[in-house]
Amino acid sequence: MFLRRFLTIVLIGLGLAALAWATALRLTEPVAGDAAGRSGGRFELPVGEAAAAARPGAVDYARLDARLTRLMEDPAMVGLAVAVVEDGEIRFAKGYGETVAGSGDPVTTRTVFRWASLSKGVAADMVALLADEQRLSLSEPVARHAPSLRLPGGGEARASVSDLLSHRLGLFAHAHDPRLEEGWDPRYLRGLLATLDGICPPGSCHAYQNVAFDAASEIVERATGLPYAEAVRERLFEPLGMASASLTRADLLGAPSWARPHAGGGNPRLVEITEAYYRVPAAGGVNGSIEDLAYWMLAQMGAAEDVLPRRVLEAVQAPRAPTPRENARRRKYRERISGSAYGLGWRIFDYAGHRVVGHHGGVRGYRSLILFDPARRAGVVALWNASTNRPAGLEYEVMDMVYRLPLRDWLEIDERSLDAQPDEPRPENEGGSG
Repeated sequence: MFLRRFLTIVLIGLGLAALAWATALRLTEPVAGDAAGRSGGRFELPVGEAAAAARPGAVDYARLDARLTRLMEDPAMVGLAVAVVEDGEIRFAKGYGETVAGSGDPVTTRTVFRWASLSKGVAADMVALLADEQRLSLSEPVARHAPSLRLPGGGEARASVSDLLSHRLGLFAHAHDPRLEEGWDPRYLRGLLATLDGICPPGSCHAYQNVAFDAASEIVERATGLPYAEAVRERLFEPLGMASASLTRADLLGAPSWARPHAGGGNPRLVEITEAYYRVPAAGGVNGSIEDLAYWMLAQMGAAEDVLPRRVLEAVQAPRAPTPRENARRRKYRERISGSAYGLGWRIFDYAGHRVVGHHGGVRGYRSLILFDPARRAGVVALWNASTNRPAGLEYEVMDMVYRLPLRDWLEIDERSLDAQPDEPRPENEGGSG
């Protein structure tokens, strides 16, 4: 009798334990469609358009969602992921469209895209972090830390590390990008830069670079003794909970959900993913989801000072070089943007009297953007897998709401038919075409 009672109690206990385990699994499963927030992480990621329901703020998320849904009617669009931070919290995160045109496979908040030139902010933060730890100095000659870099007239001995990260090397814009896209080795190309004609003394003018900028990866490797991808993962991605962020083509192809690149206007077609800009990882090699990018933006606002101290953020976000060509490129937004400069891997703007920080990115078949106000801890990030620049107006629609400015049709979906709008050329100075 005692043995039977004992076995009954044991069986009941095992049954209750199994039930509790199954319930726990169910509660931690991601929500279908967009991903649920990761429990136990540094940041919380809300789901879809209902993200801000409990904490209404300046941004009208229902309006934003409706606008993005209409944007996706543009035949040039394939997939899109967007996240918005307000008051230091992720209030909105959602995917739209497909990973492959016509596939029915949905973009979610965990779908991985290429970040393109948003990678430059990652590299600059990493180098500035090492400088803050006194492993190098931003004012030292770049030749001391990146032996592969050679500039006209021996300029590598005069250009500083900060000149490298602010594109003030005295080279014309995009020096040797075509050869990089043809498959040439970037370290060899950095040596060939010495054979070019300079446009100004180092440190005196700004011209955007990719091949030269990737000397930042060499600086990181020499300072840490680790491969660039490993150093960035250990010091930045992992501590910030950026679980799907990576730096190689193989990592992109191996992601559970990843957006394929598309080119073309009204009939986007799949295009090949080449190695070119993965071979300059500091300039254009980062992959990641909108979840990763939202976490990254929060860190730039000072939400992870144990990973990126305030001193590091101040160093990279301080304006160092005026960028008049960027002012001209954004002339359609001159009602909001009155001036721009480049810091270290980041652009700095005057947005209707407010200081904002951001960047655009573009490689063949992918586009990206980030824009935020560090003081207000508010901003927007977006990733899409098409060559159209139509979503670029999104950052203005969101920031107008943040600042409670009169709303404008910056996405240009009310003023005229989407199919009547031609695709725009690649943004100047924002990455490459391969």
